[in-house]
Amino acid sequence: MPTIAIVSQKGGSGKTTLAVHIATRAAQAGHEACVVDTDPQATAAAWGDWRGDFLPVVVTSPPARLGRTIESAKKNKVDFVVVDTPPHADAAAREAIKVADIVLIPSKPRAFDLHALEPIADLVNFAKKPAWVVLNSVPAGATLLTEDAKKTAKEMGLKICPVTLGDRAAFHRSSAKGETAAEVDPEGKAAKEIEKLWKWIGKKLP
Repeated sequence: MPTIAIVSQKGGSGKTTLAVHIATRAAQAGHEACVVDTDPQATAAAWGDWRGDFLPVVVTSPPARLGRTIESAKKNKVDFVVVDTPPHADAAAREAIKVADIVLIPSKPRAFDLHALEPIADLVNFAKKPAWVVLNSVPAGATLLTEDAKKTAKEMGLKICPVTLGDRAAFHRSSAKGETAAEVDPEGKAAKEIEKLWKWIGKKLP
């Protein structure tokens, strides 16, 4: 059962958006997909409520019960898990990294956001889990900004996902409806970026 942890110490990095988009794409690929929301704000759970009875399933779990929650999901025939974590919470990030096959670390390509990568870099390096920074909300034409961000992340010993996500209205519009970018605008840039990310993830999962 592939398990992906989405972690970042910075609020507003796009963790929940990334989590629900990956899990929805997994469901569209035929998986019994589930998002496990460990954030007390329960943003992914709210998205699941807006979505209704369509996959992926969204469940909440305190970080200390994450392993048991995933085992329970497995017994209910779930075969693809994405863990969404809260910001500013080492314990939650540590538990999510522990259960993950791969770790994705969303970050905007700005100095304050990149600075927040340091504690996560320490956690993933200590756990020896494969992890990649996913640059998110990248402004159009921000080539130099993106290259500087990649350089900063690499200096922390982190790998960079080759797929970046732009600052797209479709991500914001879809989330408010319990949908994904591909569902509100199938031919849009946001949908194409998620599709590229999904194909890349498929090559990285065991």
